[in-house]
Amino acid sequence: MTETTTGANKAKTAKHSASPFGMPDYGIPKLGMPKFDLPNMEMPEAFREMAEKGVAQAKDNYEKIQAAAEEATDLLKSTYATAAKGTADYNRKVIEIAGTNAHAALDYAHELLGVKSPSEFMELSTAHARKQFEAMAEQTKELTELAQKVTTEIAAKDWRHGDTKSHKIA
Repeated sequence: MTETTTGANKAKTAKHSASPFGMPDYGIPKLGMPKFDLPNMEMPEAFREMAEKGVAQAKDNYEKIQAAAEEATDLLKSTYATAAKGTADYNRKVIEIAGTNAHAALDYAHELLGVKSPSEFMELSTAHARKQFEAMAEQTKELTELAQKVTTEIAAKDWRHGDTKSHKIA
């Protein structure tokens, strides 16, 4: 008899294990959300006014936050544009300097081909080194001024209005 009882229990368990979570539901009926008949009540005028003020204030705060975000976005765009332009100018200057230095090196090499004595070689080398040192000092000065100009332009942005300040930053 125990075998038939066990077989019957297995059949019941298999029948009730159709839960979406793989758990047996043990035959518990599924009930929906009860519906209550509530009387239709009017909201008092004070609550309505308070809710309307809250909605108006939330809308006003949202508009202020949106305006501030747009202003910050415009300022970042302007700052990045200034930085990108400054970087491009700086890179152009570096390429120009590299070209000037390459020409000077080729001219020096060409002049070395005409050297006839060690003293003439020393004289030419000394003159070339002096010229290159002066050129390097001037090039460094130009690059420094360009980098300072870009930095000043970026730093001069008025963080409240997105435009440049009328005074210079030293």
